[in-house]
Amino acid sequence: MSYEEKSGPGAKVRAFARSKAVKGVLLGGAVLVLAAAVLLFWADHQVKKAAAFVYTRIEEAPAREYGLLLGTSRVVRGGFLNEYFYRRIRAAVRLYRAGRVRKIIVSGDNRRKGYNEPQDMKEALMAEGVPEGAILMDFAGFRTLDSVVRARNVFGVTTFTVISQKFHCERAVYLARAKDLDAVGFAAEEVPARFRFKNAFREPLARVKAFLDLHLLRTRPHFEK
Repeated sequence: MSYEEKSGPGAKVRAFARSKAVKGVLLGGAVLVLAAAVLLFWADHQVKKAAAFVYTRIEEAPAREYGLLLGTSRVVRGGFLNEYFYRRIRAAVRLYRAGRVRKIIVSGDNRRKGYNEPQDMKEALMAEGVPEGAILMDFAGFRTLDSVVRARNVFGVTTFTVISQKFHCERAVYLARAKDLDAVGFAAEEVPARFRFKNAFREPLARVKAFLDLHLLRTRPHFEK
């Protein structure tokens, strides 16, 4: 390239165009980051409103015919017991023994061979004295949205108590009440801090997904009935 090509008017035009393109990319990136931050904040704000319907004390939880126990794996990687699972089981048993629920819908994932959250929950509940006749099983609770909607579609239940950890109860109750279901939550005991690290990153994104599912994507359960 000649000296004139490197320093002439054409070079200046090209340099200006490159500078403008870079500024455009940076501005676009900044707008996207800001939009993502606003969405994260707004989705969390909306879900947190459901905290008014989530109870942590057994004596304050309203009596409901049905509890909806949300599934999670019984064990985690490495074969260790999942604290989320067992604390949800204990919360459901407490509600049942206190007469706050009379029947429990166990809703979870059963898509893979050898992996059956509803069956694991049923067995754990029965081991704690909950009779088999008081347990209903939903094998297609693949997501929280699926579980709350299928409570109505499959079992005809429109009034129920969601049973999970507080953060999960808030999201489930938010979804349920947006679907005109009379849902409250009962918060299981929180797990130790060392087990919550992964969830600290997942839950904000899950709340954004819940917000978008309701208000933009109009997402429906994988299986309606």
